[in-house]
Amino acid sequence: MRKPKRMTHSTNTIEIIKFMKDLASEAGAIVASYFQGCFTVQSKDEAPNGIDIVTDADKASEHFIMDQIRKSFPAHDILTEETKTEITGSKFLWVVDPLDGTVNFSHSYPHFGISIGFMEDNIIKAGVVFDPMRQEMFWAYRSGGAFLNEAAISVTQTDNLYRCIVGTGFPYDKAKSSINNIKEFCQVIPKVQGVRRSGSAALDLAWVACGRLDGFWELKLKPWDFMAGTILAHEAGGKATDRYGSSIELWSPSIVATNTFIHDDLLRILTPDD
Repeated sequence: MRKPKRMTHSTNTIEIIKFMKDLASEAGAIVASYFQGCFTVQSKDEAPNGIDIVTDADKASEHFIMDQIRKSFPAHDILTEETKTEITGSKFLWVVDPLDGTVNFSHSYPHFGISIGFMEDNIIKAGVVFDPMRQEMFWAYRSGGAFLNEAAISVTQTDNLYRCIVGTGFPYDKAKSSINNIKEFCQVIPKVQGVRRSGSAALDLAWVACGRLDGFWELKLKPWDFMAGTILAHEAGGKATDRYGSSIELWSPSIVATNTFIHDDLLRILTPDD
């Protein structure tokens, strides 16, 4: 397996994005090899039938990504989904989801991806979301635009919510918590042309960036689910906030990303009582 070229601790944006793309591509090959072969599935919940799961592919992908980052950027912090890592206070932070869409993956549903974000001083600087099944590499860096493979991408121009397709998702604790997006889903669905639930927030955000969706919202996401996708949407001409219109931060409890034109309308539907 070809490894990403080892960096010399440079934080040059162009070099960083090249490293990230190589990293995501190799991690995607690892995930794809498990998808085509055998893997085990474990529940991360206390209950044996819990729906928050992890597979061999998640672990192998994450191990590879973390190993390569640590070799090239030993002083940088890493925040990942599966491995508890210590945040030392470095100004540089890598935010990694080694397999976004694990439930899809575990059911042989071919819609999942690898998400890698790079932050400096709490600001997202670059992001990559890779779909190994379609061989689609979405990438963006601040003030540099957004791309699908080597082609520039942009959000849609639709300004009528009734003509829009939007994406969403539901939290793992939807059967136990009242904050489960069901009320919000029911509020939105009569006001749009369609709602899609793909099972991968990272790819949903990438699809907003490239115009396949006009918008996306979800509650209770984690940083590794959305951080790379937010810069994709932003650099493609879109807008990303939390459900109350505040700026996205590392631990934002919700996200709304749109083509900008429908943003305020979608926010009003999601917060009708505020």
